[in-house]
Amino acid sequence: MQDTFELLSESPTLLVGLCAFFGLLVGSFLNVVIYRLPEMMMRSWRHEAREILELPEEPDNEIFNLVTPRSRCPKCQHAIAWYENVPVVSWLALKGRCRGCATPISKRYPLIELVSGLLAGICAWQFGYGGWLVFTLAATWTLLAAAMIDADTTLLPDDLNYPLLWAGLLAALLGISPVSLPDAVIGAMAGYLSLWSVYWLFKLLTGKEGMGYGDFKLLAALGAWVGWQYLPLIILLSSVVGLVFAVGAMVFAGQKRTQIPFGPYLATAGWIALLWGDSIVNSYLGMFKVG
Repeated sequence: MQDTFELLSESPTLLVGLCAFFGLLVGSFLNVVIYRLPEMMMRSWRHEAREILELPEEPDNEIFNLVTPRSRCPKCQHAIAWYENVPVVSWLALKGRCRGCATPISKRYPLIELVSGLLAGICAWQFGYGGWLVFTLAATWTLLAAAMIDADTTLLPDDLNYPLLWAGLLAALLGISPVSLPDAVIGAMAGYLSLWSVYWLFKLLTGKEGMGYGDFKLLAALGAWVGWQYLPLIILLSSVVGLVFAVGAMVFAGQKRTQIPFGPYLATAGWIALLWGDSIVNSYLGMFKVG
């Protein structure tokens, strides 16, 4: 086992390839998380509401979580076998259709798997072998799931935000993160309070809610990972990313959405700051050096 670790530390190419491959597998699981976690939240809310109203339980009270029941085709209920769930390969082998009823399978499933693998490979290339890579891989996959869920449902689950926050603080506490523990704690506090303040200012001025509390929690989590110093960069980058996506959606897809979730842009900007924040800031400051 030690020889394997030494080989990974000495061979960046092998490390990148292994992380990218593992990212494909994780991407398959992320597809489950993205679909089921919002449904789990809705079922939990309905259950709590029925308890408060003293109503009987819903007749369909089957166990539903990230593991149970097995994945099935929503149309014909064909149970998906393991060999039909191999990342990307199975989708290509099935020609993008259900094996039971030939219903088209969304291209998003293999795309999520590919993106998960690609981002994992980029993290491995950027940080190399070490504990920080393990933490950043976990953060990357969490951000990907959170971004997709928010894009689909305008929800940012606490089940993703809170573990992301605590993992960032833990990395700082253990000395694995390049961010000190005080900077991580202040970053979490400042991240939450900054968007919280904007939320209430906007609501007082317009009487409308401009964003959700999940956005506050996500920026708090990102602050724990990058420190308070990089929060302005994340806010700026999220605005740029949002503008690029909005223009792209209008130009190429003809979409004009009145309600645009902020979470995907915040997650994208946070991931960019996590990997290249130092380089971006140094390049910006370098523009103003004289001589």
